[in-house]
Amino acid sequence: SVLPFKINTYQIILAVILVVGLTAVFYSVVFAQSVGTLSNFSRAKISVVSEIKTHTLEVELALTPQQHAQGLMFRRSMDADKGMLFVYKSETPISMWMKNTSLPLDIFFIDRDGSIIKIVERTVPLSTTNISSGRAAISALELNAGAASRLGIQVGDKVLADILKTLR
Repeated sequence: SVLPFKINTYQIILAVILVVGLTAVFYSVVFAQSVGTLSNFSRAKISVVSEIKTHTLEVELALTPQQHAQGLMFRRSMDADKGMLFVYKSETPISMWMKNTSLPLDIFFIDRDGSIIKIVERTVPLSTTNISSGRAAISALELNAGAASRLGIQVGDKVLADILKTLR
């Protein structure tokens, strides 16, 4: 034996876990330094009124440019009745991507009166492909992939949220 000691399977597994953990910490620190510290998000209850029924969801609110940039990055999971509502100060074409976002999502683009104007279903995790509202929107709602079909949400349905009322 070349080594003066024996290495067992548990030591190898522990070493791999340590390397993976340190790598994750390193990349989290690099990301946090590139955007500042990671944002905390306030929460709100919203309703999505579809032809079939009204769905109540708890969402995190992305209100600032830093929160818009961070979004759901680095999340590993999200409950079915949760999501994130991106709110902008004025109507403008919205462009997003999935970089550093490992959750597949459905994205609902919303106009000033709360109407859903476009739905992009089952986005590709970690993709840098541009996802556009296609026209002026005031907000975007991100829910877990499959939510649009599971809940029966369609273009023209309404999103009711106190934060959107203040923008009218």
